[in-house]
Amino acid sequence: MRADTVHPRWPPRPYILTISELTVLLRELIQEAFPAVWVVGEISNLCRPRSGHVYFTLKDQEAQLPAVIWRAVISDVRFELHEGLEVVCFGYLDVYPPQGKYELIIQHVEPKGVGAWKLALSQLYEKLAQEGLFDRERKRPLPRYVRRVVLVTSPVGAAVHDFVQILSRRWLGGFILLIPTRVQGEGAPQEIAEAIRLANQIASDFDCLVVARGGGSVEDLWAFNEEIVVRAVANSKLPVVSAIGHEIDLTLCDLAADVRALTPSEAAERISPDRHELAAQLGQLGQRLQVAMREKLKQGRLHYHLAARSSWLRRPKECIFERARRLDDLSPRVNRAMLARLEWFRERLSHLSSQLEALSPLAVLSRGYSLTYRLPDRKLLKVASEVNVGDRIKTQFARGVAISCVEKVFSDGVSAQAHTAPPSSMLE
Repeated sequence: MRADTVHPRWPPRPYILTISELTVLLRELIQEAFPAVWVVGEISNLCRPRSGHVYFTLKDQEAQLPAVIWRAVISDVRFELHEGLEVVCFGYLDVYPPQGKYELIIQHVEPKGVGAWKLALSQLYEKLAQEGLFDRERKRPLPRYVRRVVLVTSPVGAAVHDFVQILSRRWLGGFILLIPTRVQGEGAPQEIAEAIRLANQIASDFDCLVVARGGGSVEDLWAFNEEIVVRAVANSKLPVVSAIGHEIDLTLCDLAADVRALTPSEAAERISPDRHELAAQLGQLGQRLQVAMREKLKQGRLHYHLAARSSWLRRPKECIFERARRLDDLSPRVNRAMLARLEWFRERLSHLSSQLEALSPLAVLSRGYSLTYRLPDRKLLKVASEVNVGDRIKTQFARGVAISCVEKVFSDGVSAQAHTAPPSSMLE
């Protein structure tokens, strides 16, 4: 069959498309048909290349759809994307020509059933809690009297006005160093973290650091949920008081701080004593001190009168003479006791000497016994078989020593007798 021959059942072909041309037509058709679409699905095959774009597949029980989030969009996503997370996405359909497949270009993504803000907050909380940034053991107490305080907040907000007004009304001895910063909007988390680090550098001798902001929506307070701010609070060398929003507002900055105040006004009350209450306490202490002093003086007068009536102060010489007479009476008794004690020790020593003398080997020798040693090893001889003819022996008497040479040895045990004669060296 020739190439230009047309099958009777096939339509005529005025123009043959290339793959690229067909893909472009399909791409234009899909973009026109689906310029905006909401899709719900579960994330799988998540990929994060170095380009910063995010690629994954949206799937349900029966189908799959490739999806991509460009780097400019992913920077606005507050929560962490992960495998198995079910999300709701908004975007448009497009065709990727090199692979000839259609995909969803996502312009907005949020978790299904959970707000993006709430999920991001939950994920960051779990991460920082595992690192121990919220542990109670890390909390430091505030000084009892705060004199120098660093305030990190917006200089034009109501928080700084309320804080300064209440602090000045309660405590006149305070000094406030204000480090101005934005507390909401783009770039606010970086400014707040930098202000906290600056406070630790230039005000290391201050008593505490207060991070404050007035009330607002979740979005307005979100800067104090950013990781950079929470870590700056946790790493502060100064004790940190967090006063963010109203009573019902709670941020991660509050959890990482050493002390949480419900409002900026309460923060001023927490770090400063009420001067009127302190004056009342000082007045009560002054009254208690006066009562104690009067009682002490009363007891002192009583002791003085008792001492003034004592014989020691009225007739000191007679008391001294009386003590001297008692010493004279006790001296003979002491002498007799010492002599009796010495006599007892003397008798005890004599008795022990007699016992020692009875056990002494010399006493045995005085009754006619002797000790015989073999020379030169000076072994004490107990039986005749321990010496040989010609051995030199030494005999210890009660008085004196004799050295002799063995001539004969009788070791039969009947009438063992050794005839000894002095060595020839002695005879000479």
